[in-house]
Amino acid sequence: MKNIVRMIISLLLLNTLGFSQDNKENNPFFTEYTTPFKVPPFDKIDTSHYIPAFMRGIAEQQAEVDVITNTKEAASFENTILAYDRSGEILTKVGNVFYSLNSANTNEAMQNIARKISPLITQHRDNLSLNDKLFQRIKAVYLSREKSNLDNDQKRVVEKYYDDFVRNGADLNEADKTKLREINQQLSAASLGFGENLLAETNTNFKLIIDNKADLSGLPDEAVNAAAETAKKSGNEGKWIFTLQKPSMLPFLQYAQNRSLREKLYTGYLMRGNNNDKYDNKALILKIANLRSERAKLLGYSTYAEYVISNNMAKTPEKVYDLLQKILEPAQKAAEKDKNEMQQIIAKEGGKFNMESWDWWYYAEKLKKEKYDLEESEVKPYFALENVKQGMFYVAKKLYDISFTKLANVPVYNPEVEAFEVKDKAGAHIGVLYMDYHPRSGKRVGAWCGSFRDQSYENGKRITPVVTIVTNFTRASGDTPALLTWDESNTLFHEFGHALAAIFTDGKYNRTAGDLARDMVELPSQFMENYAGQPEVLNVYAKHYKTGEPIPSELQKKLQKSLIFNEGFVTVEYIAASILDLDWHSFKSPQNVDVLKFESESMAKIKLMKEILPRYRTTYFNHIIGGYAAGYYVYLWAAVLDSDAFQAFLDSGNIFNKEIANRYRKYILTEGGNDDGMIQYAKFRGKEPTLEPLLRKRGLN
Repeated sequence: MKNIVRMIISLLLLNTLGFSQDNKENNPFFTEYTTPFKVPPFDKIDTSHYIPAFMRGIAEQQAEVDVITNTKEAASFENTILAYDRSGEILTKVGNVFYSLNSANTNEAMQNIARKISPLITQHRDNLSLNDKLFQRIKAVYLSREKSNLDNDQKRVVEKYYDDFVRNGADLNEADKTKLREINQQLSAASLGFGENLLAETNTNFKLIIDNKADLSGLPDEAVNAAAETAKKSGNEGKWIFTLQKPSMLPFLQYAQNRSLREKLYTGYLMRGNNNDKYDNKALILKIANLRSERAKLLGYSTYAEYVISNNMAKTPEKVYDLLQKILEPAQKAAEKDKNEMQQIIAKEGGKFNMESWDWWYYAEKLKKEKYDLEESEVKPYFALENVKQGMFYVAKKLYDISFTKLANVPVYNPEVEAFEVKDKAGAHIGVLYMDYHPRSGKRVGAWCGSFRDQSYENGKRITPVVTIVTNFTRASGDTPALLTWDESNTLFHEFGHALAAIFTDGKYNRTAGDLARDMVELPSQFMENYAGQPEVLNVYAKHYKTGEPIPSELQKKLQKSLIFNEGFVTVEYIAASILDLDWHSFKSPQNVDVLKFESESMAKIKLMKEILPRYRTTYFNHIIGGYAAGYYVYLWAAVLDSDAFQAFLDSGNIFNKEIANRYRKYILTEGGNDDGMIQYAKFRGKEPTLEPLLRKRGLN
């Protein structure tokens, strides 16, 4: 009877939301995909399918949970933990597609769906995590786990689910549960609004329009041509438009001789969400920080940072602050040295001004040329997107004996997207990888790796994953293919590392398969970056896009020497953002602070040099609205791990050492979720990591 009532409520909700209930025949989410490798049928999925699928998914998972809670049998691993682990198939299926596309290929209709479905999903999650009957059954299995005939993997799943429920309020009294629900709903709405504002500010609300060719002085041809194409597409033919997308902005900051225009473009970037208009994010970020503070207090933690980090490798905010401070000191010394040398260049050129934040990229290029006789424009022709892609495929084959074959017979969600079949050494299918390279108005900024289908097990058979990499690299222009900067090449290797972790993950239980601690998640990605600049790898993929000639040894040596260049700046701006994140999540109670003053005081506390701003300022710090709240530090924590891990290969004298690669694949990529992060790392490395390899790699020792 309860299930019938819930289905009726679902139908009424669909009507309220303005959607009709689709039948099984015309909603792709309600039947098994019939596409090759059972990838999502993007050519058949329509926006009208999402809300009916979400609603049915919610109803079906709730019905599955009702079966668990209403059974008369004593709680066991099979009838409680495993049953819950396997629940929610349709909800996962539609969610994987919708949330991926809402980030990579959104539009007004998709955003409208997100606004409508977000509170319902939040409510559903609360209904599960605050379901006392369900929690009591999970708790019963948890308390008897040592006396039960469970293997280590099963115990791990039990412990993770029990911890999840406690951390999400299952042990609270009814009044506090009601309060938690209210907080979760408000957080969901505020976070969604923050992201929508940022998307508009980045892709729509600012453009640097140039109509005087003299203002393009210093810019490389591909940057000028790309700006001309952008202008043409927006009805400004004969002009040049630069946007806040980094492939457009960074070349301008690096090469444009017009200092006032560099300032204008950079100011547009750093003022996103801070223009006192309808897209302003100041009130939203303060609301989010205060709600998170209240949430942490309800759950028994003094701050939200303490709540988050207690579940990570670091365990306490104090350990994170300590690591950041240890690295900030040498990094800021290195950045100060570079700044002073750049100021000397300004003086030699007759400049009568002190360097400002918007000058850094421009004079860093000049300093690189002076110190290493190297400019970005010299190496960029050797990093055509297609070549870099083949380079990372080469590394994967050398390390793990896998191959990537481009697919022409699978649906894609945008004509620009490519898909590849992944096969193991024996030629067996182990996954599909989608790749989406270039900026669009409906794509959020940055680069990320996601999944349309995680690996899982069904009737003892492994279901292979469908993984996606999304980036925002400069497009091809005229006869010039898409050329990547050195940083962009590293970014592609980085996201590919995440993809390999998703492809290699092999676990029987959804909750623990691939479940790396948040400050270990970036280990697989950053580990792959180590290979991008290795001579053996460069010789394979760094080829001139016109001649096909490999990168000359002399230029390669210059590149190698320059890899530590500007690491002071890169590390300082990152640590500044990490500390800003931690400070926002260190409220012991809700605060009524001035957002900009709070940010300024946070940076003053670490004596941040004025020429460097945090990599992300508060009003456009999207990482901490998403999955990196009180966790932006994790990239540096993982950098300690990845540098130490790669050192094992270097010490062996072979960067493709198969024995070490097999251990890394087994304990980190395949079984990373089987135990605590440091335990898994020590299984691979034989010891805990040290800081020295990181400091040496960045030239900070």
